[in-house]
Amino acid sequence: ALWLSLLGYTGYYLLLVLAIQAAGAALPVLIIGTIPLWIMLLGKPQGLRWRSLVPGLLLTVAGMVLMMQATAHGQGDGLGSNLWLGIFYAVLAMLSWTAFGLLNARWLARHPEVNSTVWANWLGVAAGTGALAIWAVAGTDLVTLVARPGFGTFVLVCVVTGIGAAWVASVLWNMASRRLSASLAGQLIVSETVFGLLYSFAWDGAWPAALQWAACALFILGILASIKAHR
Repeated sequence: ALWLSLLGYTGYYLLLVLAIQAAGAALPVLIIGTIPLWIMLLGKPQGLRWRSLVPGLLLTVAGMVLMMQATAHGQGDGLGSNLWLGIFYAVLAMLSWTAFGLLNARWLARHPEVNSTVWANWLGVAAGTGALAIWAVAGTDLVTLVARPGFGTFVLVCVVTGIGAAWVASVLWNMASRRLSASLAGQLIVSETVFGLLYSFAWDGAWPAALQWAACALFILGILASIKAHR
């Protein structure tokens, strides 16, 4: 649990936060959006033919190309050192969660006696332990943290995201990993890319361009094609 929580929680989110701080939200979201592709390729069931995955794979790749073109057009030529550092952190985050998705599914398959919710709880305890360790080494001291404006809102956001984006999501992901192959479960989390991009647009107060809407449509079609291939 400690090792997997480092890959899928503590380490992953730390790298993602560093990536967003350095490069903004859109590019890191696109990079970690390739996670479904890697999980689909690395977690393909032995009996599934590669050619059946091609339609969903091509639709997803086409969506990513469109989204990257639209994002690059919006970014202009501002490829400074912070942007490339952000891309580096985002790639590490992508590798970290890809390893978590595959290894966690393998562990659950080996231990059918462990309830999905119980395993999510253990992952949460392990992630909390890792977070406390990071705070002890590099965190702001408690007095300074409490004195900052908006501390109550900060705690509320931590609670909401901790329960919704971590615990509930982890329980559901474990249940899905038990019922679906890694390749299909991985493809379904393309939806995370879509919602992540929509959130970044809402946060920036910007309306998605036509290419970005088209990319989201391709993502959804890719998911549907992948479901059909795994039936």
